[in-house]
Amino acid sequence: MAKAIKQIQKLEYSEEDKRKKDLLEVENALLENKEAILESLQVLKHMHNRGFLTLLRGLFGQGDKVLHVLVKTADTPETANMLKNLLLLAGTLGTLNVKQLEPFILKINSGIARVAQTEETDDKIGYFDMARALKDPEINRSVSLLLNFLKGMGQDTEPLERNTQLPEDQLYQHIPREKHGMHERD
Repeated sequence: MAKAIKQIQKLEYSEEDKRKKDLLEVENALLENKEAILESLQVLKHMHNRGFLTLLRGLFGQGDKVLHVLVKTADTPETANMLKNLLLLAGTLGTLNVKQLEPFILKINSGIARVAQTEETDDKIGYFDMARALKDPEINRSVSLLLNFLKGMGQDTEPLERNTQLPEDQLYQHIPREKHGMHERD
């Protein structure tokens, strides 16, 4: 029968062996992530060429001063209002149906291109010229499109609108301010 092991001796690696093992580990990691590292280096090169790294180095070197200026600038009513408007705008952009908007934008671009190609003249257009122009299929489609757009803008969208009023104003939407003790803000 075998004897029980009572002492375990750890294998001691020399500093050179540890260094070789670490270098091999780093080398394997570099090889596994070769593409990501090369792309990162390209990004760093472009940032360096554009002077962005110099800018960052300067910002980090003067970090306290830059932070003080940023905080001082952000602590204004205008900045708070701008941030609120940006958030509202981002929310509004999120509600746009881009698939429906795309044909409309393409038509606007086409109209802009045609206007850019048109030379300015001093010729005056009369009522009969306008009526005659409506016989042109392209103009007729444009007028029809604009009329449908205006009709859509005139639709009641109140149920779809988000409420952007302050909470205290939301409670008393249909009651005049004087009756519920609220007064106009400065």
